[in-house]
Amino acid sequence: MPARRFTFGRSDDASHPDSIRAMISEFISTFIFVFAGEGSVLALGKLYKDTEITASGQVAVAVAHALALFVAVAVGFNTSGGHVNPAVTFGALVGGRITFIRAFFYWIAQLLGSIVASLLLRVCTNGMRPVGFSVAYGVSELSAFLLEIVMTFGLVYTVYATALDPKRGSLGTIAPLAIGLIVGANILAGGPFDGASMNPARAFGPSLVGWRWKNHWIYWVGPFIGAGIAGLIYEYLVIPTETPHTHQTLAPEDY
Repeated sequence: MPARRFTFGRSDDASHPDSIRAMISEFISTFIFVFAGEGSVLALGKLYKDTEITASGQVAVAVAHALALFVAVAVGFNTSGGHVNPAVTFGALVGGRITFIRAFFYWIAQLLGSIVASLLLRVCTNGMRPVGFSVAYGVSELSAFLLEIVMTFGLVYTVYATALDPKRGSLGTIAPLAIGLIVGANILAGGPFDGASMNPARAFGPSLVGWRWKNHWIYWVGPFIGAGIAGLIYEYLVIPTETPHTHQTLAPEDY
């Protein structure tokens, strides 16, 4: 039985054509998601000119994020796995499903995709400042922090069950839809409290371009903790130990 293990990766992985294609895929997928997701928030601000999003507006934002993530994961699924999220990549890393080198390049591509999407949104909207995420009035930092952990746990657990589990079978065909739906549902549940990021890249680009950094640490630490817990639980408690374990590596020669 192959032991579950972690692999750092090879030094020449960065120049391999497979790794370049994977990074481009993550960049484009994250760009698609952030542009549509943050764009839906800016559109509501343009239409209603309110600082508070109404109930119908919250539904619209959740649907926009769910649909955009469904597409973003689907278009990157065959090339990079369609992570579109540094927390998802981290969850795969702690579960031994991806090498550290590949995870590092994914993080760079995801953050760049988010930054470019936010910059283009600012240009396309005549200078509207990206909103990003913030903790709602009356909600403590601890509550928002716990929300991000719980919501990201649900997201990454869904990713494992539908996309990474070696016994997923035909369930893998609905992985992009399931991942999009859990994000939309979590936005409906947690959006009024802290915006429901679950994705450090989704939070970072708008924060950088809009220069909004208050409570920003929550949208990094919370998702990474939730993703790590989900990866460890699913990998070591749910997936049978006799299941052959393979890494999602950069180069075919690594298999």
